[in-house]
Amino acid sequence: MRRPDPYMERARELCLAAGVDPDSRVGEGRGQPAWCLYKDAARKEHLAREANATASSIAAFRTQDARFQNAPLKVFGPHEEATIAQMRNCMAIGNVVSGVICADGHLGYAQPVGGVIAYEKQISISGVGFDIGCGNMAARLDTRFDDIAGIAPSIIRDVAKVISFGVGRANAERAEHDLFDDGEAWRESDMEDYRQKAVKQLGTVGSGNHYVDLMRDEEGFVWIGVHFGSRGLGHTSATRYLKAAGGKDGMNVPPAVVDEDSELGRRYIAAMQLAGRYAYAGREWVVERVRQIIGGSVTESVHNHHNYAWRETHDGKDLWVVRKGATPAFPGQKGFVGGSMGDDAVILEGVDSPEAKASLYSTVHGAGRLFGRREAKRRFSREEMDRWLNERGVTLIGADLDESPMAYRRLPDVLAQHAGTVRVLHTLRPFAVAMAGEGEFDPWKD
Repeated sequence: MRRPDPYMERARELCLAAGVDPDSRVGEGRGQPAWCLYKDAARKEHLAREANATASSIAAFRTQDARFQNAPLKVFGPHEEATIAQMRNCMAIGNVVSGVICADGHLGYAQPVGGVIAYEKQISISGVGFDIGCGNMAARLDTRFDDIAGIAPSIIRDVAKVISFGVGRANAERAEHDLFDDGEAWRESDMEDYRQKAVKQLGTVGSGNHYVDLMRDEEGFVWIGVHFGSRGLGHTSATRYLKAAGGKDGMNVPPAVVDEDSELGRRYIAAMQLAGRYAYAGREWVVERVRQIIGGSVTESVHNHHNYAWRETHDGKDLWVVRKGATPAFPGQKGFVGGSMGDDAVILEGVDSPEAKASLYSTVHGAGRLFGRREAKRRFSREEMDRWLNERGVTLIGADLDESPMAYRRLPDVLAQHAGTVRVLHTLRPFAVAMAGEGEFDPWKD
């Protein structure tokens, strides 16, 4: 049974107020009801009310030390008011030193995706999010695209058979890793009860926007790119500690911020670090397994989290920097940033500049969504998506319309907003993409 649209009633009211029959048809072909054109306005009204209610709640019940009030917020690129309001609400709680919204930012759970906040002696469980350690890894091979172009479709089909995509999947091949022998890490994080399930899930990719990409660079060499996180381990850890901290799950809710030296804070940090190690191990396993399918040797690799908290020094202060959907980009530090499927990705490097310093040495983690998942499925057809990919010579295995390239911004436009903070080293053109199939919903991603 199809769920009712939460914005339909208000959208119909706005449509009537504009003198338009809500049930009249607009657009090409069968079109759509006219009220659908007012959904975005209804959604923005709703989000603004939620953000204002959260701000009032924070002001009434939570006090922030005067020296942390009105901390500077650096915003890259244009954003919806609701995204900026959500970020300001986050920055009204805890020992906040500064904040950043990257150009690919949009609303997230409690803190915007693309949001970066620096805390003094505190860490935000909500800011790190549910998919702890979600990130990207790219590896360059000494294999040339021209040598495998004719068998690329069969290669990506083999990848989809060998790598487990989808919800709650166990890896068909047991992935060994010394992380599972680190008993102290599992005890300190209080996640020992999840260890055996984590063993089975290591090397699984998940669904939604998680992927394995095969790409080629300017010199014609093949790159493997992957995007996913810590799977059920991270989601279970985040859920457990969010509840323990009295936090809430939702969009416009106050973030759960804990002291680094509290019992809860120490255990959460241990759980976050464990999940981060697990995410790194999973991405490394998948890249190596795909390399075995393609052949060749790795000549360069770039690997980074974009949902994590790091201990960093900024302006002489020792801080926790929480990045939610943002890539670390210190001077000389490389990062892999994907576009949408069918769009070019990049290997970039941080540079030193006043703008980079104001960004807390952070940059985008992707192109950023223009339309939510439900809206993308309503707006676009499979034929449109397939045509987009065919024109770019991309073979796709899996995926649904919610990941259509048309639902995303264009990566060059987003990167242009961060000019002077990063430089592009390689542009990577995808030729094959594997993702989870249609209808998959993944509770273990943020």
